[in-house]
Amino acid sequence: MLSFRLGLLVSASLMAGCAVGPDYQRPDVPLSERYMGQPSVEQRPGATQAGLVAWWEGFGDPQLADFVSRALEQNLDLAQASARVTQARAGLGAANAALLPSANISGQAARSYQSIETPLGQVLNSTPGYDRYGSSYELNLDASWEVDIFGGLRRGREAALAEYQASEAGAAATRLAIAAQTADIYITIRGLQTRLDIANRQVKTQQALLEKVQLLYSKGLAANYQVRQTEGALTQVQATVPALQTGLDAAMNALDVILATPPGTHRAQLANAGNIPVAPQLKAMGTPADLLRRRPDLIVAERRLAASNARIGESIAEYYPKFSLGALLGSATAVSGGNLFSGGASQSAGVLGLRWRLFDFGRINAQIDQAKGQEAETLAAYRQSVLRATEDVENALSALVNREAQATILTTGEESLTQARQSSFTAYEMGTASLIDVLHADETMLQASDTRAQARTESARAAVAAFRALGGGWQPSKAQPVASR
Repeated sequence: MLSFRLGLLVSASLMAGCAVGPDYQRPDVPLSERYMGQPSVEQRPGATQAGLVAWWEGFGDPQLADFVSRALEQNLDLAQASARVTQARAGLGAANAALLPSANISGQAARSYQSIETPLGQVLNSTPGYDRYGSSYELNLDASWEVDIFGGLRRGREAALAEYQASEAGAAATRLAIAAQTADIYITIRGLQTRLDIANRQVKTQQALLEKVQLLYSKGLAANYQVRQTEGALTQVQATVPALQTGLDAAMNALDVILATPPGTHRAQLANAGNIPVAPQLKAMGTPADLLRRRPDLIVAERRLAASNARIGESIAEYYPKFSLGALLGSATAVSGGNLFSGGASQSAGVLGLRWRLFDFGRINAQIDQAKGQEAETLAAYRQSVLRATEDVENALSALVNREAQATILTTGEESLTQARQSSFTAYEMGTASLIDVLHADETMLQASDTRAQARTESARAAVAAFRALGGGWQPSKAQPVASR
């Protein structure tokens, strides 16, 4: 009668499908309807446009696109992220298996020999037909199933699923970061090569100026201090070359490593200096609310929040009894050579198990409090991640617009300073201007050219940062769970 009632309880609970603990709801985060810097970015002129999925192709630089594509195939950080997804998938598989019955088969076969020198052997040897050799066989099948009445195992599976989804989003975040880092390094290389070219051209200009001053000095038309002053200006320009070369070497080595190749592998391929890539127009950047679906790091934070919420229910389920069903079916046989000892035995059993932590509620309370504390922590982390993501976008858009404006201004200024430098040198040769005027014009032109190259580099890097901040570089799944239960 008791077992019948317990069976009814189990059946009713399974039909109800209840699971203790709070059901998950993605929290609302207040966000503006559009970015503050969006109007300025949308008004930017540009020769090309770039979508968010493969934004690196919008720069119009085949070598840049090739390096990014190869990094996404070869990078070792991506390989590690893929391995973490495999581990999380295995954890999900274990959580799924916990909901299903389990069965074991065990068996053995034995061959025995009884010596007649032992007391038992002497007694048995006196029995007619006794054979000292014998065989035994045994085969058993047992099965068990924990009936998840109160949903503890289902909450555990829910947490494992959320953690697996977080690992997938984490791999996407790594992919996004690798694409952006590769493009950033490549743009840095081209920027440093441009600055090196400017510095080397200025070294040649200063060397030519020094030769002319030395010639004038030899004819008594220039003072010694003018020679020394020109030499000092030359050394200042020459000193910039090693510093720029050091930065270029480091950037090339970084590109090799991100492509999972030894340093120096692609140096010959990059030996010929190329133009600094021009930032494309950003189209369909979306709204701040779209970041919740596009930014994989936000999906990671949200899925971890879902997992921590499920862990609360998993802990609460420890308050309640756990029922299990078990069954055993087996057979055993012992045979002797003379058939004196022969026979078969079979066994079967059905078990309804009960486990209840009846006097352990203090520890369960502590586990529930810990799970709630972790959920509160992940909730705060999620909200903060959303705010920081919008901050990243605003900063990147501002940098992009302002760096491009700076580059435009410096381009105009460089053209004027180049003309001024040529005019001052002509005036110096005619004796109507001093050498100081020429040196000053040279120094100013060098600074303007170098600053313009830096501004162009930084504007392209700002575009990369904007694409990364917007979650560009991967394609979110239409079924991406941003608000699951």
